[in-house]
Formats: sequence, C-alpha cells, structure tokens
Amino acid sequence: VVTRDDVEESLKGVFQFVKDKEQLLQDLRSQIEETKKKIAGKQRERDYWFEYKNVGSKIHAERISSLEKDIADVKYELERTEEYYREALQLVIEENQKLFDRHMKLLSEEALKKAVGYLDKNCRREIEENEWLKEEVKIYRNEERDLKASVQLLEEENTCLVAKLIDIKLQHLRV
Repeated sequence: VVTRDDVEESLKGVFQFVKDKEQLLQDLRSQIEETKKKIAGKQRERDYWFEYKNVGSKIHAERISSLEKDIADVKYELERTEEYYREALQLVIEENQKLFDRHMKLLSEEALKKAVGYLDKNCRREIEENEWLKEEVKIYRNEERDLKASVQLLEEENTCLVAKLIDIKLQHLRV
C-alpha cells in the first residue's frame, strides 16, 4: 500500500534528484563556458605567436643579426684602436726613456767636467790614470772570460775522453 506521504516523499526525492542534475548541468555549462574562454584566449595567443613566427621573428632575427654584426665591428675597431694606442704609448715611453738617459748622461758629463775643472793637476792626472786602469781591467776581464770558456771546453773534452777510456777498459775486463 502506497500512501500519499510515500508518494510525496518519492516525488521530493525525484524533484531533488532532478534539481541536483540541473545544478550539475548548470555547473558543467559554466565550466564549458570558462573552458571555451580559455581556449579562445589560448587560440588568440597561438595565433599571435604563429604570426610572430611567420613574420615578426624574421624581422627581429634580421635586427638581431644586424646588431650582432655591429657589435662585432665595434669590438674589432676597439681592439685595433687599443692596439694602436698601446703601441703608441710604448713608443712614447721608449722615446722618453731615451731622452731621459741622454739628458742624464749629458748632465753627468757636464758635472764631471765641472768637478775636474775644480781639481788640481795631480788629481786630474790620477783621474786620467784611473780611466786608463778601468780600460785595462775591462780588457783583462774579457780575456779572463775567454780563458774560462776555453778551460771549461777542455774539461768537458777531458771528461768525455776519460768516460770513453773507462768504458773501453770495462769492455776489455769483460772480455
């Protein structure tokens, strides 16, 4: 036996079920709308990037390559200019050093002449003899250096000959 309350209860359940389904359907529709909006936004973005890939990227690539070429040219010119100024600076430094050395030599010669001018005849003679002795010392030092070199060569030859002699004696002893 089905009573009126049972029927109402059943209708309420069906009504609630339909209402829940409609709510679910409405939620799904709103999600579909949001998804369509997202898809449309992504589609516009895709179209933009596709257009950029086909047209804009080529323009930018040309600009980039042009700028890279300009950068390379500027770097090359900078290196050349830097090398030029480095060499010019080195030449100026060397020239200044030569002028300074020449000036110092002239000043020292002039000071020496003035100093010698104030000395008496005996001191002047001693200085001249001292200069002569300095030249003689240079000559003897050169001769000494040559003799040392020849002695060293002779010692090396003697060492080599003694080593050969010892090797020959060892070979004879083995025999």
